[in-house]
Amino acid sequence: MEPLRQVYRVGGWVRDQLLGLPAPDQDWVVVGETPQTMQARGFQQVGADFPVFLHPVTGEAYALARQERKTGPGYLGFATQAAPTVTLEEDLARRDLTINAMAMAADGRLVDPFGGQADLQNRLLRHVSPAFVEDPLRVLRVARFLARFWDLGFRVAEETLTLLTTLVQAGELQTVAVERIWQETHKALTTPNPLAYFDLLHQCGALAVLFPELAALEGIAQPVVYHPEGDVWQHTRLVLARATQLSPQPAVRWAALLHDLGKADTPVALLPHHYGHEERSVVRVETVCDRLHIPTAWRTLALATARYHLQCHRLSEMTPKKVVRLLVALQAFQGPERMENFLLACQADATGRLGMTERPYPQADLLRRCRLACLAIEVAPLVQAGLQGARIGEAIHRERLHRVRAVLAACSG
Repeated sequence: MEPLRQVYRVGGWVRDQLLGLPAPDQDWVVVGETPQTMQARGFQQVGADFPVFLHPVTGEAYALARQERKTGPGYLGFATQAAPTVTLEEDLARRDLTINAMAMAADGRLVDPFGGQADLQNRLLRHVSPAFVEDPLRVLRVARFLARFWDLGFRVAEETLTLLTTLVQAGELQTVAVERIWQETHKALTTPNPLAYFDLLHQCGALAVLFPELAALEGIAQPVVYHPEGDVWQHTRLVLARATQLSPQPAVRWAALLHDLGKADTPVALLPHHYGHEERSVVRVETVCDRLHIPTAWRTLALATARYHLQCHRLSEMTPKKVVRLLVALQAFQGPERMENFLLACQADATGRLGMTERPYPQADLLRRCRLACLAIEVAPLVQAGLQGARIGEAIHRERLHRVRAVLAACSG
């Protein structure tokens, strides 16, 4: 196969290589070629919006250098032109951030027309050009990159933050499909610091547009004795940060983030207390999950956390009947995973408060002991005693109550 004359690694691969991070996925840009010359070399064209070709041996994607022109509102309102006359610099100019607008030739030569390498060294997320504001999805992308690279000391350039705010105020965020909102949010929740994602969205005004249920928590008072950190939004921030420390599971972090949404609907006469906020939170969680098409397992965990987190905190004070009911609701007898994720989210809530981060959470072990005690019940003796059908289930339930009562008594003693 005749080699390509001008081919470059671009984007995230170059960025991560320069940062010394693993960069398994390679993105390639080809300059000076046409669809016909690519196909003549054995490349297979895919995609209808712009020419992308799969390498006949490696299967990696090679895109022809292209330019974009804004033709309408939203992140889909672009016309794309790919031609042999499009230069590498013109292709890089359409990208979002300078650290993503670098290319590397086959001989290792770096092509960096917008100062991306200097911004990497200065730990700066900076837009490539004023055309940045043409794509509202970039608000979410910049927030996600900030979350990913927060631990490396990155920050958003002031002029870029101004453009993010301009994008939000222009009303273009409403054109972003919910699938893309969730895709970026999901990725952010897997980063070392998802709180940075939501903080930046809040800072530029996007949180109120994309996650109004979270923005509504700001300014909602709580009892200072339980929440010295301040309002519900500040508590939620600390809970998400704590969940990130406790678990790499993005579903746990998501559940922790949403657990108190119902406090925004507390009647003013009750403030700063939030009696009954659990069921109000369930309604809000359902609304968010419906709107963003959240995966079922994530939704189930978030709803359980919203509905039962106070019960978990007060586990030692509950009756055996309520404890068994909680175990059943968590499907704890079918396997431990859902219950364990629930416990992590509850622990994040209990310790996501000012000065309480390292406080122990014995409720988790107590619920585990109750579960194990119930799992130790043997069915064979019940069958041998002549019980059948529903009577076996009733006997198991009575034995569960008996064993949970013993666990709770041992704990209080």
